[in-house]
Amino acid sequence: MKKIILTLALLMGVFAAQAQSLEQNKFFDNWSVTLKGGAIMPFQGYAFWPSARGIFGMEIRKQLTPVFGLGVEGEATINTTSWCKEPNYWGPKSPNIIDHTLAGMFGTVNLGNLFAGYAGKPRFFELEGVFGAGWLHAFHRTESAAVYGNDYNSWYTKAGANLNFNFGENRAFTFSLKPSVVWDMNGDIMIPYRHNTNARAAWEGEPRNGKSQMNANHAAVELEAGITYHFKGSNGERYMTFCPYKYSQDDIDALNGQINGLRNQLNGLQGDLDAANARNAQLQRDLDAARKAQPKTNTEVIDKSAKYMNVLVHFKVNKTNITADQQPNVERVAMYLKNNPTATVDIKGYASPEGPHDNNVRLANGRAEAVKNMLINKYKIDASRINAQGCGETDMFQELSWNRVSICELIVKK
Repeated sequence: MKKIILTLALLMGVFAAQAQSLEQNKFFDNWSVTLKGGAIMPFQGYAFWPSARGIFGMEIRKQLTPVFGLGVEGEATINTTSWCKEPNYWGPKSPNIIDHTLAGMFGTVNLGNLFAGYAGKPRFFELEGVFGAGWLHAFHRTESAAVYGNDYNSWYTKAGANLNFNFGENRAFTFSLKPSVVWDMNGDIMIPYRHNTNARAAWEGEPRNGKSQMNANHAAVELEAGITYHFKGSNGERYMTFCPYKYSQDDIDALNGQINGLRNQLNGLQGDLDAANARNAQLQRDLDAARKAQPKTNTEVIDKSAKYMNVLVHFKVNKTNITADQQPNVERVAMYLKNNPTATVDIKGYASPEGPHDNNVRLANGRAEAVKNMLINKYKIDASRINAQGCGETDMFQELSWNRVSICELIVKK
């Protein structure tokens, strides 16, 4: 048992190592169909070639990995010779053309790819181990029915090899030599049954004594040749291919850096949008107030020689510290001030209207001072160019949380 477990662990390790670098194997990838035919003869008790019967069949198979494959098969034997002497009893020659059918599943192990690795394309010659099991049915007629009873059902196991020759530029076809041994697993169970006519009549439909086993007396040798056609997969090839590029940790780190850079750009663009929306809301309020107010003889003089730009720095609820995702917005203000020596900034801190009024005033003041202190301490901006003040509560934004903000109004004079 320990050897079996170690062998399975080794095979799974090989499977996992190859799967890491291969393209994904989709369900409809790496399918093939095989037509095969040849001869079948008893494993022992008969002259080998004189007792050969014809056999033909078909396989449908999916290659799961470069090492492991899984498929189904169907075969039929042509009754041309008699196998009626003991101990083998597959039956005498009869008028039936087809006297046995076999249908089952099988698995394959590509020994070259298992031990030498997969090169990204099938080799010209490959050796596979084949193991299978399935259903066996015999058609008994005329004199054979008197000896063996009516049609006989059993199950079989199979072990063999595929000697594959892959050809064609795209490896679309494979020619195979397919020797194997097939065991009738219930052969021993039927021995007393077929020799006792009276007992057979009494036992009809009842279980037989004995147990299923591999017995050379109830085995046959298959010598077949086959031609296989491989269907094209989603990768454009008829076989498994390696991924075109394998990412290293440096590549992953570089991609993460690009993602973080794009996120910062997005935050900056969102800040510009928020600032524009805030200024638009303020202008709308000013316009509404102007419409309601009485005309004044002394109007405020607007300095048309100045340019304005707003940047928003948002805060979490009941907080005055600047979080990492908002620092790029403060940095944009600092860079603008450094690139425009004549520019100044007015920082107005606000709080959303929920919560106690006194606490909101404190938060508004603290948020304005937080931006000012970062500009001075981290970016070395002269304090004389910064005017910070808390403006208390506001509902300038429809989204309530947006009102937890410091608005940095940059002013550049011509």
